[in-house]
Amino acid sequence: MRHTIVRSCLRKLLVVIGPGSCLLALATMSTEASAQRLKPKPPTARPAPKPPAKQGKPAAGGDAIELDDAAVPPTGPGAAKPVENGPPPVAGQMTEQAAQAKRLFDGEKWGDASLALYRVYKGETGDDEGNKQLSQYHLAISLYRLKFYQAAYGLFSEIADKPNHLKFNETLLWLAKLATDLPEPADIVERVGKYNDAAIEKFNNQNQRELYWQLNYLLGRYKYRNRQYEDALRLFTKVDRQSKYYVKGQFFSGISNVQVRKSVPAVQSFQRIIGAIDEGIEGLDDEDRMRDLAFLSMARTYYSASVRVDENNKPTIDSSKLSAAVKYWNKVDVGSEYWLDALFEESWAYFMAGDYAHALGNVHTIQSPYFPDSYYPEGDILKGVIYFANCQYDDAEIVVAKFQSKYQPLYDDLNKVLTRFKGDEADEPFYKFLKDVRDDKADLPPRTKIVVHNALSDRQLLRHLSYVQILDDEGKRFGKAPVTFRESPLGNDVKDSLQLARDIAVRNAGQLARERYQRNLDELNEHLRDSAKIRIDINAAKRNQLDAAIAGSQLTSQESERNIVRPDEEHVVWPFDGEYWRDELGFYRQTITSKCGR
Repeated sequence: MRHTIVRSCLRKLLVVIGPGSCLLALATMSTEASAQRLKPKPPTARPAPKPPAKQGKPAAGGDAIELDDAAVPPTGPGAAKPVENGPPPVAGQMTEQAAQAKRLFDGEKWGDASLALYRVYKGETGDDEGNKQLSQYHLAISLYRLKFYQAAYGLFSEIADKPNHLKFNETLLWLAKLATDLPEPADIVERVGKYNDAAIEKFNNQNQRELYWQLNYLLGRYKYRNRQYEDALRLFTKVDRQSKYYVKGQFFSGISNVQVRKSVPAVQSFQRIIGAIDEGIEGLDDEDRMRDLAFLSMARTYYSASVRVDENNKPTIDSSKLSAAVKYWNKVDVGSEYWLDALFEESWAYFMAGDYAHALGNVHTIQSPYFPDSYYPEGDILKGVIYFANCQYDDAEIVVAKFQSKYQPLYDDLNKVLTRFKGDEADEPFYKFLKDVRDDKADLPPRTKIVVHNALSDRQLLRHLSYVQILDDEGKRFGKAPVTFRESPLGNDVKDSLQLARDIAVRNAGQLARERYQRNLDELNEHLRDSAKIRIDINAAKRNQLDAAIAGSQLTSQESERNIVRPDEEHVVWPFDGEYWRDELGFYRQTITSKCGR
């Protein structure tokens, strides 16, 4: 029986789901998190197993995948303080100043009301604690109406930290509103996490049903982040199919099921996404993208469940699950931003199935001139491993040598760029570098531009950039406010809160970008090590000193018969003459025969 080259299916984006099995963590970064390329671990000629690299704190039974990143803490007049316990205060008789402030608020004179309410809130009018809390709540609403969202968020955040606040429950409504005005890095989810199911249940009425569904989704996100997956699943279930948050909830349901090692419910969640889109669900910004992400996620789930590794690190393939993975990879639309990812990941599935003709054909498509900005260095690693498995040592050596001559200088260039941003104070300079990369103004060697741009272009980073832009826009609105507002104590607080939030957002964006860059660099270094290992085994094979375990995984000429490409009723074989045709992309096959003598 032919054995595939032994390899560990566990990588930093894989999660152990049971003895001898592995499940790909579906950190595909849905609409709420960036869709990032998750690539199966490339096999090397050496059979030595590698343990999975952990990310963050381990959850029960496996490594947890972070979909969220450090966010900007809310800042503003009265930013979050420690939680206070005890009974809520009583609001007694208002002073005349407080009553006038409330009249201005009721009359929707937001600018004047905010200045008057601020004085009450700060204790300048002598009102009791209850009336100060009411003024704080109304001040937050006034700032929200003035579109000073960050300053309003700071006030609502302080209220959310105080369960005994007179307006604790009502603040939940405004947090939901802010979640639509501020992007994910503002971290509204963290504030919603201060509430429980009972608080959300108060919105479960005919007039506030969409708000109820949104809050269940946001609290579910909070529970997911804190690895309370069963609670997250329960909350996502409450998001009705009529809600615009339904698809997002189902996506995180799928990921939560992955984390609790339930692959069947995970696939069912992704299938519900497809069903909802096909039925014309409303409120979804990018239906095609979401559909492709669901297909991609199902493929990854089936692929991971198809590979089981015994105590000797010998893989066993479940052909039905592997076929299901290939089926869903093939459903990703050819025009999708994820099509090349699907094609490449599928090539590893074909490799695991021993279908090298398909695997090599996919790599041939990915490396075509139609995709000059694609970056898949593992494609050459895969080719080298396939040639090695078929004892085509000269071809394998050529592929590996070309890989090293191309990517070692690239690695050195990328590393030199990163050394310019060392130290604790490098996050803000790297943010500026990120902006220059996005604007195509970065001073980079030509051969590194594509790689750097790919590393710094995921949706999560773009949301951080968007947050900084939103804060800048808010700063411009503040600059156009009346002088009486800008130069008031409240105006100073608003200005300071915006500046602090922006400083933190810039540092967070820079830090995340550096992490993305470093991860990309580490992966390339790993590929270079893989290529070196293949080269060592090629030399050993040429000296007839190949390890018995590796030699046993190679194919005889009879076993490689399936990799000979033949025409059938639906296909015609056209020899490749060096010219690519767009309608042929994804359909290339490469015949390969074994030269092994055993």
